[in-house]
Amino acid sequence: MHTSLAAQLAQLELGHLKIERVDAGPSEPPDPDAVTQTLAAIWSDLFALFPETALEDDAEELAWGIVNLFHRAAVKRGAQIDRATDEIRCLIASADGSEIHTSELEKQIERARRAEVAMLGLEGFRETAAALYLHEIGSSWRPAGGSRLNHSRALTSAVVDGRDYLRARSEARRSAAMPQGTPVLFAGGRLSFATGGDAKTFADNLWETLDKVRERVADMVLVHGGDGKGVDRLAAAWAERRKVAQIAFRLDSRLGQRAGFRRNEQMLALKPRYLVAFAGNGVLERLVIQAKEQGICVVDRRGPLGVHPKQAARLAAMAA
Repeated sequence: MHTSLAAQLAQLELGHLKIERVDAGPSEPPDPDAVTQTLAAIWSDLFALFPETALEDDAEELAWGIVNLFHRAAVKRGAQIDRATDEIRCLIASADGSEIHTSELEKQIERARRAEVAMLGLEGFRETAAALYLHEIGSSWRPAGGSRLNHSRALTSAVVDGRDYLRARSEARRSAAMPQGTPVLFAGGRLSFATGGDAKTFADNLWETLDKVRERVADMVLVHGGDGKGVDRLAAAWAERRKVAQIAFRLDSRLGQRAGFRRNEQMLALKPRYLVAFAGNGVLERLVIQAKEQGICVVDRRGPLGVHPKQAARLAAMAA
């Protein structure tokens, strides 16, 4: 009697096997030139529609949202890397030398590599869109929460086991959070001006000051508080225009009134070469005092419209 095919397969006891989708290995992200050209064309066509329409006042919010689209996608890929990294760490801790264990470790490393390539591609889209935002709006794009990190490159094929991968991943995170270079602190508060001319004069003085500091510190990394409503925004825009790396130390709201002083401590811990100080509140004044106590050179621009206080006093005396 001939048995059916189903019965024959049942006798083979294949229930322990399962079919999985085989993912392709990591590929390269889109060509950067093509990304730039495509986004520039889309951006130009889209924002040409807004002037002299009911949407004109919404242009900045929409532009911010476009950049944020790529930022959120990159963050999501970063979370996938973190999950794969946790799996790799657990596999290393439970290593038994078996073929199954080795196969699982390789799969997790490959998953992390693919997510890394995708994240880098999305970060490239975000940075291109952020440059278009800066050109369109005139200020640096910052995320609503978290940090805007740039990972310089994908992990290479030299990653051959879990330990190598974890070391490379840890180094990539440190490099993204703290770029190589000489820290220069920037501090200033939320200011208001009597006229648009005063605001422009202040902004020009701020940019000129940072340009002069950069002449002395060619590898400067600008460190600021990331306040999107204060003069930090002008400094961030300067850094983006000048292609200067920057780090934003945002306030930890959980610390209440202590948050500003804690941020001062964190920024000073970087051992900066300069502190560029514009007018601000008492927390900023305390930062200036601490910087001088630590021997940090203070570029003092706390006078009216961003000039040195002594210069402002001299001008006032001459006018009197």
